[in-house]
Order: sequence, then structure tokens, then C-alpha cells
Amino acid sequence: MKRRPRRSAPATLAALVILAVCVLAAAVSIQLIVGEKPWISYAAVTGWLHGQRWTDQIPAIVGGVAALLGLVLLLAAVLPGRATVLPLRGDLDSGASRRSYRSTLRVAASTVDGVSGAKLKLGGRRVKAVVTTARGNTDGLTDAVRTAVEQRVGQIDPATPPAVKVRLKTSGSAS
Repeated sequence: MKRRPRRSAPATLAALVILAVCVLAAAVSIQLIVGEKPWISYAAVTGWLHGQRWTDQIPAIVGGVAALLGLVLLLAAVLPGRATVLPLRGDLDSGASRRSYRSTLRVAASTVDGVSGAKLKLGGRRVKAVVTTARGNTDGLTDAVRTAVEQRVGQIDPATPPAVKVRLKTSGSAS
């Protein structure tokens, strides 16, 4: 199971733009039917558009912006997002959310003796742990954290186990 995020932001943006254009077109059409002066004059818009040439700067800029916006929306629809549920070995539908996976590994790293704080980042096939310690002697601490995180990864048993990278930061003076 690899559940991907929904593309709600690009879809909402496109829907709102289309809705705004449709509301404007409907309002102008109703104003013309009723016989009132429309907000946007059709004759003025078409007259201005007919006066533009393909070699002018405004049509080139508008066309470039429209093409760029279309490309961004197309890429947002086609490219897969980061998986929200990471697949586990075992049942076909077993998985763990990225948030719970990261917090479980962070707890495993922070429970090592001498670690005062831990931050984790999940990559595609990598886990980066940055641990903070107040110890003066940090010999073997990175190995202990790596071992603790790798053991926890082994208990969770993801479909593709990540490589674990640990970086150590010392905070303050040794006591």
C-alpha cells in the first residue's frame, strides 16, 4: 500500500479560477439580457484584442504565463507526491503513516543514554537523525543511536528498509 497525497491545492486553485471566470461571464450575460450596462464591455474587449499583434509584448507575456501555469498544473497532476503511508512487509494492505513512523524512530533515537534531543528526517530510502548531547565524551554515541534506530526499523519491518545516517551535535559544556 502506497497511498499518495491528494492534489487538492492545484485542483482548488484551478476550480476557483474557472468559477470566477464563469461567474463574471454569467453576470455580464445577465446584464446584457436585462438591458443594463455590463461591467465589461464586449465591444471594448474585442476591439482591444483585435488591435493586438502576435509580435507585441502583452500577448507574449500572457501566453507565457498561461503556458507556465498549465505546465505547473500538469506536473502537479502527473508527478507522484511523497507517500503518506509507507508499505510494510506482511499483509497486502499493511502500512504506517509517515508521521507515526518518524515519531517512533525519533523516540528510539532519543531513548539512547546520553541523548538529550533528537530530530529525524525521512527521505526516500534514508533516515537522517540529528541527535543532541551534553556529554563531553561522545565516543560510540552515534553507533548506539544508529543501532537503536535500526533495531526499531527492524521491528516495524518496512517493505524497503532505509539506510540510517546519524549526525551528532553537542550542546553546551560537559558535566
